[in-house]
Amino acid sequence: MNPAAAPVPLRRAVFISDVHLGSRHCHAAELADFLARLRCKRLYLVGDIVDLWWMAQRRASWGAAQNRVVEALHALRRAGTEIVYIPGNHDRPVRRFCGLALPAMRVRRRAIHVTADGRRLLVTHGDEFDAITHFGSLQEKFGDWLYYRILGGNQLLNFVRRRLGLRYWSLSEFLKRQSGAAERFIDRFVQAGLDDVRRRGLDGIVCGHIHRAALVQRDGLVYA
Repeated sequence: MNPAAAPVPLRRAVFISDVHLGSRHCHAAELADFLARLRCKRLYLVGDIVDLWWMAQRRASWGAAQNRVVEALHALRRAGTEIVYIPGNHDRPVRRFCGLALPAMRVRRRAIHVTADGRRLLVTHGDEFDAITHFGSLQEKFGDWLYYRILGGNQLLNFVRRRLGLRYWSLSEFLKRQSGAAERFIDRFVQAGLDDVRRRGLDGIVCGHIHRAALVQRDGLVYA
């Protein structure tokens, strides 16, 4: 058996956010492959799983890979995985179902995850911190427009890199790290999340929204 295709060990919890299914730049095939191998007790879908913004304003990009993602989620549920869906700003209409236990998943505005060592982490998409970080509606829409332009360049660049036998490289991440304004915004966002969980008496936060992977500890609190 190919080791890369072997199932991963059973996990207590897995967190996925900002998949943006339906948008042109979604890595649906890679996600479907990951989900097909996944074994976990609980799966948190932490917002922007389906990009309803893109699908409402542009032509939806939905094909076999996206269907494989949905099928893999159904397979996980049938295997006993509890799925918790926490909608974000790009799938905000799903929030109308918060509090309901739908057949395939529970929809929540936010959740508390308890780690194996007893720490209590807030699970939320993170767009609620936009007002604190001064990233309002107009800026948010312009940011999305600019981000999708960058993703278009990223797609073309990585097509060339694949032809040259080179690994995937994120143009958007590189540009964000070169921008002092972007770095200051991200730091404000992180601090807003940590301030929120401190007020709630929790031990940390798991969120998405800003498309920056991180796992840090600050003042005794976890930011993931």
